[in-house]
Amino acid sequence: MSFVRRLSATATVAFLSLASVGAAQAADPVVVRAGYIPVLGAAQAFVIDSQGWDKQNGFDLQLKQFDSGPNMIQAVVSGTLDVYVAGIAPVIVARGKGIGVKVVAATAVEELVVAAGPELAKTPGSPAESIAALSKKLGRPLKLATQPAGSVPNTMLQYWLWEVAKVDKAHVELVPQGIDATQQALLAGAVDGAILREPALTIITGRNSDVKVLAYGGDILKNQPGNVVAVTDEFAAKHPEIVQKLVELTARATEVLKSDRKVAIDAVESAIGKGLIDRAILDKALSSKAVQFSTDPNAIVAQTATVQDYQVKLGTVKEAQPVADIFNLSYYQKAVAGK
Repeated sequence: MSFVRRLSATATVAFLSLASVGAAQAADPVVVRAGYIPVLGAAQAFVIDSQGWDKQNGFDLQLKQFDSGPNMIQAVVSGTLDVYVAGIAPVIVARGKGIGVKVVAATAVEELVVAAGPELAKTPGSPAESIAALSKKLGRPLKLATQPAGSVPNTMLQYWLWEVAKVDKAHVELVPQGIDATQQALLAGAVDGAILREPALTIITGRNSDVKVLAYGGDILKNQPGNVVAVTDEFAAKHPEIVQKLVELTARATEVLKSDRKVAIDAVESAIGKGLIDRAILDKALSSKAVQFSTDPNAIVAQTATVQDYQVKLGTVKEAQPVADIFNLSYYQKAVAGK
């Protein structure tokens, strides 16, 4: 073989090798293992996934559903999740135990709604009076469904019951369970009330119009922190550029959720509807007073302190820590500055 032909062959092999490396890099985006709970407050993740924005930005957002935030935190602890999309209260608990995970963006505020079953809903009086009256009539404490201890629904239901509505603890029994179980229990009449998020509220009231709202999120705690995006310290250290993209895309998805109803419905249906929830129900749920999409984590810092202090009072957090340690605001600040 001549020198020129050998040189040409060598160049061809080198070119093919480089092309192969480039193709492999393009085909292998950074995997981002993200957990979520099936509520509209996680809808930004659904939009990012359904629109393919993750692949376009060099990562693969792999979503896995959980029935509560505390259960999802266990997956974070075990190292099987990089990103957590759920309520902030379990993150506070996790940080209090030294677990490396921080909030980088909000997704929604004032998501929670306290709903009364038919019999409680028709009992007159203030919430405290109606709960007391029905408890006396039934000869037992009223059963109120919520998520496990340490979750936002559990914490905020107790905050509303004992601190806002001033309900007598003797008149209430909390029934902690997963999101789907809570919905089914209220529909079946197995509980007297529940704390819910969308789309469960719209589904339940659509099937039983006698279920009524006792308190919306703002009645429980104004600007109450809802779902957040939290990232493990380990993942953030390895892939800060991916975390930055995730925050930027979360903000972008928030705007889409507010402006493009078709994309919003498509995204929610693909993640939690799965053909089982009518699109008209999802459309109505997205218009609910209980859905307020908001990405700025700065807006929930003060309320997070309130939530943490109450968790300390309940005993789910041993002692309060500096609230700033629960957040990494730099990603959002950079995202806003880049606009």
